Amino acid sequence: MKLYNFFRSGTSHRLRIALNLKGIATDYVAVDLRVEEHLKDAFKSVNPQQLVPALDTGEQVLIQSPAIIEWLEEKYPTPALLPAGADARAHVRALAAIVGCDIHPINNRRILETLRKQFGANEDAINAWCGTWISAGFDAYEALMATDSQRGRFSFGDAPSIADVYLIPQVESARRFKVDMARWPLISAVDKACGELDAFKLAAPMAQPDA
Repeated sequence: MKLYNFFRSGTSHRLRIALNLKGIATDYVAVDLRVEEHLKDAFKSVNPQQLVPALDTGEQVLIQSPAIIEWLEEKYPTPALLPAGADARAHVRALAAIVGCDIHPINNRRILETLRKQFGANEDAINAWCGTWISAGFDAYEALMATDSQRGRFSFGDAPSIADVYLIPQVESARRFKVDMARWPLISAVDKACGELDAFKLAAPMAQPDA
């Protein structure tokens, strides 16, 4: 399989983590967003939406990281990234959605480029914008973790789940936008636990060949 991605893309980062946790190797195909390689015809022929990541399975090209991660969970169910039971799965999916639906989309590159180019936002304004939405999402994430009486080392229990797959790239992004993580000790503890695992270490942005 071929993974079209960019080292600093949060959605690419989360998919790399999921692939590593599943033990699935891919050919790394870098798409350099810094020079807008994703907007050129060569990549448009891979993904008409012109966004990363995209996963070429050899039979089809999958797009949109939530869909790809769910596909991985169905196609390669072991190790599971979702817990057993509908209630637990709903909880983990909700944690992932805080990041995937409410934080990341309004802080991604094309939004920030629009703020810079059309609205004249400088880097201080960009950091403040990102910090606002990261903080709101992390406050909710932290609160949900705090009320979980069976909380383990990770976002849910004692094994990584889809929630962690989404969370850790957002923590990386928070640091890049100068958000003080001390405000969220439970999230910081999860970040530390994940950082001890090779699946997360090898997926980190600065560990990629295009970094």
